[in-house]
Amino acid sequence: MSATTQAMRVRFAPSPTGYLHIGGARTVLFNWLVARQANGQFILRIEDTDRSRHVEDSVQKIFDDLRWLGLDWDEGPEIGGDFGPYYQSQRLDIYHEHIDRLIQGGCAYYALETPEQLQAMREAAEKSKGGFRYPRPDPIPTIEQGEAARSAGQPVVVRFKMPDEAITVVDDILGEVTLASDQFEDFVIQKSDMFPTYHLACVVDDALMGITHVFRGQEHLMNTPKHIALQKALGFSTPRYGHLSVIFNPDGSKMSKRDKEKAIKQGVAPPEIDVHDFRSAGYLPEAVLNFISLLGWSPGNDIERFALDEMVALFRVDRIGKTNARFDRDKLLAFNTDWSTRVSPTRLLVAFKDFLNIHEDTPAMMREADDAILARMLSLCEGFRTFADVIKKTGFLFVADESIEFMPKAVKKVLQKKEGAGLAMLMQLLPKIESLSDWSGEKIEQLLSDICEESGEKLGNVAQPIRVAITGSTVSPSIHETLAFLGRDRTLTRIRRCLAMHS
Repeated sequence: MSATTQAMRVRFAPSPTGYLHIGGARTVLFNWLVARQANGQFILRIEDTDRSRHVEDSVQKIFDDLRWLGLDWDEGPEIGGDFGPYYQSQRLDIYHEHIDRLIQGGCAYYALETPEQLQAMREAAEKSKGGFRYPRPDPIPTIEQGEAARSAGQPVVVRFKMPDEAITVVDDILGEVTLASDQFEDFVIQKSDMFPTYHLACVVDDALMGITHVFRGQEHLMNTPKHIALQKALGFSTPRYGHLSVIFNPDGSKMSKRDKEKAIKQGVAPPEIDVHDFRSAGYLPEAVLNFISLLGWSPGNDIERFALDEMVALFRVDRIGKTNARFDRDKLLAFNTDWSTRVSPTRLLVAFKDFLNIHEDTPAMMREADDAILARMLSLCEGFRTFADVIKKTGFLFVADESIEFMPKAVKKVLQKKEGAGLAMLMQLLPKIESLSDWSGEKIEQLLSDICEESGEKLGNVAQPIRVAITGSTVSPSIHETLAFLGRDRTLTRIRRCLAMHS
């Protein structure tokens, strides 16, 4: 049955080298969307044959990232299916069988060059100012020579014989892309450690798992002719391909995990690159999914805000663009601010608790707070950009009264400026606050309003000294709600302590 008539089966096949990159998340999303729209199957496969790059806990990190985004899989690890195993490291016998078929059929051969010999070839190509292309041996080593060399402990690899002809990739996004034969070389399909390379394992698994459509990043476009040649040699059908645009930073550089390393070397805060970065920075998965869906795709009609189920209804492959996408962090922040008001209070609370559990700087008292307190915090900070803003604005509530640290800038700007006007205001406020028996937000707001009217001061000149006294900074939710939340006794304790320390 051809790829166009059988049920759609798509896959995402990450290498476990760390957390899921945000570009990989977009690839997952697009595959997931086309599968859901077509009532097809989305398969997760772990490509863990490159043991030199394998990071042991990365597989679980990828699972966690996908589940945080809400992108489930129909077949794969922890789910099962009829086409497993879904870890390539558990499929070595399958790959060896297909490699042997290629060798016996004359489509692949043992290559006996040592790493030193290959390096010498590359250096010679550099000196001649030409690009290095592996030269096919003449004569090609026999099977017997290759097996004998491998038995003797030599670093033998297996290379595929690329056909001497142009190969055309029929791409659902880019159209037809033809590569001439002089752009190809015989590439390795089995390394000296007997593990298959990405190319061989990918082609075999796509065929045996019944993959009908492959949507992946444009960085794989140059690999696709190799895969088509392998498919033909093995008698496999070719799935339909679609290569997604590259994601760039606003400055035009490619968005890469190396951006974090570069930032750290420069002594600046590293940018969010991996899905986990955005999760621990306090973004909602709804906002992240909404935003990355628009990196290279548009539903038309100027629609930009939609939930995952709405994406399924709107998504069309023919609306995926060819041009590279730009990752606009300001726009993502705007999306997240909007989504923080769009989701239900119950959903927001669940997401906030997840953030508190994984965020490294969460105060222990805040992590242990009950749902009612956390919900109130969210309500006080309505319109926040990320959950990190909620911690910043309300973290003082979870600090012992005697441990409040006063920011020097806040003390100088609010309390000591104009010959200590702020401290003087606190002195005037203290007895009036002490006399307030009904400690509700409404009564506190009314008290502060009355004080402003009596003194002729603006609310800021009244509220800011209180804010500095109880938080140590100039940032908090509305002052009356903040005091109501903190409580009468703690408010008075903090104001008295502030006066004692700075008068």
